Amino acid sequence: MKFAVIGGDMRQVKLAELLAADGHDVATFALDKMRKIEGAAQLGTAKAAAAGAQVVVLPLPLASREGMLSATLSAGLHTVREVLSALSPQQIILAGRIDDASREAADTLGLTLTDYFEREELAVSNAVAAVEGALKIMIEETPVTLWRAKCLVVGFGRIGKLLSHRLRSLGAHVTATARSHADLAWIRAYGYDSMETGKLDGRLGEYDFVVNTVPARVISEARMRELKPDCLCLDLASKPGGMDFEAASKLAIHAVWALSLPGEVAPVTSGAIIRDTVYNILGEKGMTL
Repeated sequence: MKFAVIGGDMRQVKLAELLAADGHDVATFALDKMRKIEGAAQLGTAKAAAAGAQVVVLPLPLASREGMLSATLSAGLHTVREVLSALSPQQIILAGRIDDASREAADTLGLTLTDYFEREELAVSNAVAAVEGALKIMIEETPVTLWRAKCLVVGFGRIGKLLSHRLRSLGAHVTATARSHADLAWIRAYGYDSMETGKLDGRLGEYDFVVNTVPARVISEARMRELKPDCLCLDLASKPGGMDFEAASKLAIHAVWALSLPGEVAPVTSGAIIRDTVYNILGEKGMTL
């Protein structure tokens, strides 16, 4: 089978190499900062890379900012529409975290995009890598141990659950927040302290670490003012994020917005996760690999 891997970061490089190692014909575009991608042809245009490909794999996220293809390993800038215009309706086109503008552009070109980031198996495995990256930052960016530290995890989705588990296993005191009564019940059942996400005011001053996983503004300037001067604020949420970083800078709060952690800390594993998810999608479409 022929695959085109277009744009992205080291996850897509490793994805291309893994697909080639599995015996597939692989062409890439917009990964040109890599001098060599083992087993894959590196071509100069999206059209050339996509020619003859049954499957096109686009980055996670698809767009780095409005209208622009995520392509940190490309020397050039490419629009999402430029790339989509090189594809055909007959191809299976897979991308991660597809924004509304890109989906509308695909619709006008008669293309169907499948969002592999919406797959549960990818989201869970991705969360594991994100949590390992978060722990790395928490350890490296502070002069204290996680053991006996007071940690607040805002949000109890996949990342919030896994991070809470990992932190407690390292000896931290964990408080997790959620909005729903069901999630709050699970937090208490796991043995963590619980707090409603909407009721943080007046309760933030005791924590050594505050980690946000909610992609909405939950740590405002007013809440930043409550934090201890040496508290580390870590935002793991996708854009628009959940922390007021301008306020953090003004208040000299140590705040880190860690986007795309899986691709930074575990590109080989993350590439394999995407590869496996792509295979699952194709298998469900009845395609033989």
